[in-house]
Amino acid sequence: MQKIQSFLWFNDQAEEAANLYLSVFKNSKLISKMPGPGGTVMGVTVELDGREFIPFNGGPHYKPNQSISFMVNCMTEEEIGGIWNKLSDGGKVMMELNTYPWSDKYGWIEDKFGISWQLTLSRIEKPITPTFLFCGAQQGKAEEALNLYTSLFPNSSISLIARYEPGEPGPEGQIKFSAFTIEDLDFSAMDSGRPMDVPFTPGISMFVNCQTQEEVDMYWEKLSENGHKDRCGWLQDKFGVAWQIIPTALGKLLADKDREKAQRVMQAMLAMTKIDIAGLQNAYDGK
Repeated sequence: MQKIQSFLWFNDQAEEAANLYLSVFKNSKLISKMPGPGGTVMGVTVELDGREFIPFNGGPHYKPNQSISFMVNCMTEEEIGGIWNKLSDGGKVMMELNTYPWSDKYGWIEDKFGISWQLTLSRIEKPITPTFLFCGAQQGKAEEALNLYTSLFPNSSISLIARYEPGEPGPEGQIKFSAFTIEDLDFSAMDSGRPMDVPFTPGISMFVNCQTQEEVDMYWEKLSENGHKDRCGWLQDKFGVAWQIIPTALGKLLADKDREKAQRVMQAMLAMTKIDIAGLQNAYDGK
C-alpha cells in the first residue's frame, strides 16, 4: 500500500474504468475490490505502472477535471501511440499527440470517464505522476503549494522548478513545470500558461493512509489550515485540492467478514468529520 493513493470519483463507472486502465497500462494489477449494496462494486484499488489508484462510485456529486491530470512517461512511439488510441476512444483531445518544444511526442487526452492523462515520449522509466494545474483563483500558487506539501510529509523533496521566461506563453517567473516527491512518490505542479478557470474538485483527491491517530490529527489540521474540513475524513486545503486523511484501521475493520460489525463501523465513520480510530473500534466492538 502506497502512502498516498489517487482517488477517482465516478458515478457507477468505477469498475468499468478500472478494467480499462488495467488493459491500457503495463505492469498493472488489481489489488482489491470494495463491495457495495446488492452485490455491486463500490470501489476498486489498482496499481497502474507503479502507481496506486482507487476508482470509487460516489454518485453524481463530483466530477474530475484537468486541474489534476496524470503524466505517463512512455519509452517508445509504439507505446505512446497504443495508450493514446485506447484512452482517446470516446474521450476528448486537449492537446493533439504531436511534436512540441519539450518533447518529441506529447499529447493531453481526457478519457471517456473525464480523467485527464498527459502522455509524453520521455524514454525514462518513471511511474505515472499526478500533476496539479494551478489556474483561475489559484494561478501563481503552484510554488507555495509544493513547498507546503514537501514540508508536511517525510521523505519529500523538490527536484526541479522551471519558470516561465520572458516571451514564453505564461506569466513570467511563475512555474512552467516542477517535479517533487512526497513520501518518495513522484508529483508535479504547474501554473497555467494561458488564462483558464478550472478549479480543483473532489472528483480527484489524494488519499493519505495513516498508521496512527497522531498522524491523522497532524495531517488533518495542517492540510485543512485556511481550507475546508468536510465529513468522513475529507478536506480541501487552502488551494482547493481535496485530500482524504484515512487510518489504515478503517479499511481493515470494513473488510471484516462479520458484516454486522463492518456495518457498524461504516455508520460510525459516516457520522465523523475527522476519523477517530478509537470510535471506529468501539463501533466494531458494539460499544
